[in-house]
Amino acid sequence: MKNSIVALMLAGNLSSMAQTEIPLWDGDMPGLGAKIPEAVSSNTKKNVIRITNVSQPTLTFSPAGKPETPSPLVIVCPGGGYNILAHNLEGTEVVDWLNSIGISAALLKYRVPNNRMGALEDARRAIRMARKNSDDWNIDPKRIGMIGFSAGGHLTAACSNSPDRPDFSMLIYPAYLNKKGTAELVGEIQVDGKTPPAFIVQTRDDHKYYRSSLAYATALDSKGIPAELHLFSKGGHGYGLRPSKHPVSQWPQLCEAWLLESGFLVPPGR
Repeated sequence: MKNSIVALMLAGNLSSMAQTEIPLWDGDMPGLGAKIPEAVSSNTKKNVIRITNVSQPTLTFSPAGKPETPSPLVIVCPGGGYNILAHNLEGTEVVDWLNSIGISAALLKYRVPNNRMGALEDARRAIRMARKNSDDWNIDPKRIGMIGFSAGGHLTAACSNSPDRPDFSMLIYPAYLNKKGTAELVGEIQVDGKTPPAFIVQTRDDHKYYRSSLAYATALDSKGIPAELHLFSKGGHGYGLRPSKHPVSQWPQLCEAWLLESGFLVPPGR
């Protein structure tokens, strides 16, 4: 198994995997993990590495160079329908992008499949771990964000409305946030005045999930929480950072601008 995993990582040129994985739990993990061993597979046609059956959640920290002052940190939550984790598409590739714009990143390997409660406990633990280790990691404990894709977007929203909240959030084509057939937020996520600001991206032709973004943005607006919503016409679902012919591929530049404008990212030299 180890050899096959290494081969898949090398095939994807995943530079951030040089970092050490940090176990999230030390014998005190609430709930259960998968019943069968962890597995890694690859969809060669779409170049997506998939991880499932996660019983030992981890956080892989990747610093943004060696800044003179503490950097912001973003915890990365890949999607995969709470069934698998799209490890490179919505994980390591995102870590590399964040590092390139001066943000330290931590890739969350949360429990799957079919374990939303365990995944949320893992995300909350990741926030607590980041704040506890802020000095050692040279990160600003008041600029710890979270970015999630698809199911990871739902997880980001859930964590953003839990007792362990990030300071800002980025939801990229989030799923499962609206009540079926409506643009009303699902009941298990309760937005309030302490919910962090959000940057949200989706496309109108993401027919199954686009109302997730509308529901969350509307709920934030009702509580006076700053939110920037970009709803593009076309682009579908599951594109990550990879370029396409559609304008939605501009979202990383828009997101960086939002981070700068909101003060979560400070330009070099300031």
